[in-house]
Amino acid sequence: MPEYKLCELDELQDGEAKGFYHEKGAFFAVIKDGEVYLYRNICPHLGTPLEWQEDQFLDPDGALIQCASHGALFAIETGECLAGPCAGDTLVKAEFKINDNALMLVAS
Repeated sequence: MPEYKLCELDELQDGEAKGFYHEKGAFFAVIKDGEVYLYRNICPHLGTPLEWQEDQFLDPDGALIQCASHGALFAIETGECLAGPCAGDTLVKAEFKINDNALMLVAS
């Protein structure tokens, strides 16, 4: 499977998120407690990007992913919608690797 570099890991901070627009689609990464999570940047309810402002994917506390369109809240670790019109749905995880301190998208 081909790999595509999204960013250097030092560009990501714990408790923050960063978006990426790539020929393979729109994605965002979140680091929580040292763990990296990568999702497609698509709301399961509306099919729109989750953020209105660049890299603004988290709620004010940085505890959950929040859709800017309708306020749905998603668990960072699983992508499951915990509250909002898409409750029970999940964000689409994207496969990734970390190579030489770089976040690499693994895509077909």
